[in-house]
Amino acid sequence: MLVQYIINDAQNTTFGVSFAKLFIFLNSLTNIGINLIKKNIYILAIESSCDDTGAAVICDGVVISNKMACQTVHSEYGGVIPELASRQHLLHIIPVIDSALKAANIDKGELSAIAFTRGPGLLGSLIVGVSMAKSLALALDLPMIEVHHMHAHILAHFADEPKPEFPFLCLTVSGGHTQIVRVDDYTEMTVLGTTLDDAAGEAFDKAGKMLGLEYPAGPIIDKLAREGKPIFDFPEPQVGELNFSFSGLKTSILYFLQKEMAANPNFIKDNLADLCASIQSSIVKILMKKLTRASTITGIKNIGIAGGVSANSGLRSALESEGKAKKWKTFIPAFEYCTDNAGMIGIAAYYKYLNQDFTDQHVTPAPRLAF
Repeated sequence: MLVQYIINDAQNTTFGVSFAKLFIFLNSLTNIGINLIKKNIYILAIESSCDDTGAAVICDGVVISNKMACQTVHSEYGGVIPELASRQHLLHIIPVIDSALKAANIDKGELSAIAFTRGPGLLGSLIVGVSMAKSLALALDLPMIEVHHMHAHILAHFADEPKPEFPFLCLTVSGGHTQIVRVDDYTEMTVLGTTLDDAAGEAFDKAGKMLGLEYPAGPIIDKLAREGKPIFDFPEPQVGELNFSFSGLKTSILYFLQKEMAANPNFIKDNLADLCASIQSSIVKILMKKLTRASTITGIKNIGIAGGVSANSGLRSALESEGKAKKWKTFIPAFEYCTDNAGMIGIAAYYKYLNQDFTDQHVTPAPRLAF
């Protein structure tokens, strides 16, 4: 609207015609990512796909604030309760956004765009974030940028140095997803392999529940695994070349524990560290075998991991060891960008901003958003 007003007004004079042409030219340059009209690109990013409420501010592709509010209400239930998560987001989202803006030391009037996670995720949780983004964009007359949650996990590699060169392979591992993705550009990604049933992060949590550990069990298993040895063997799933499956592994762990507990009721207590080490070793081996195969097939040696499970010390260590053996260039995000966070949403949004890839007020949450 503002651009058209300037052009129409300028064309009322002879000099204005030339000015209008110049303005159109300069404005067209911004459409290909050369921002000559505005010095800094400030993007407010909102993340609410599951049980963490996040807000971040990105300036010209650099995260300058990244705030999160975690939910502890789910621990007593052994998993995320969607309705409770939605209510917690409602409580947290305004204070978290306010905190992110204050930490970035900017006013909302300086923002260039509002970014948000559209999906995939829990519908109720996504509704809170999407509705907040639409409200802010409408009130501030700003463009909106929708972000795919898993794309953002991958692009978290560009929040810090070193940054991978294209093309690279990324193993994205979280509580809801396990994928091997070929990344050819910031907005060009292809899934080479995915889980056929459960995700690796979910396998960690369910195995932890069998062991009597609190939710989320993944970090607890990781900690205990360092004190034990992987002396128990569990079968490896035999599925498509680059695909994953973890439902069979969970079942084998369950049956193994039932058998051993029948013979020794204190089996889990007596062998907890070794059980954790064995479970972690099995999951990491499955992940690394597929990732190694993907590198062999594609010939790509720039390899990264992303997602909540990429914070696991066993997986990080395995990637570094395999990288040295295979002469890979390996990339692992900082811990703050492994789990769900708004910083990665902002990074993904920044590259969409450069392409002027905006959405409008008709956008709706997409809990099963396709990759």
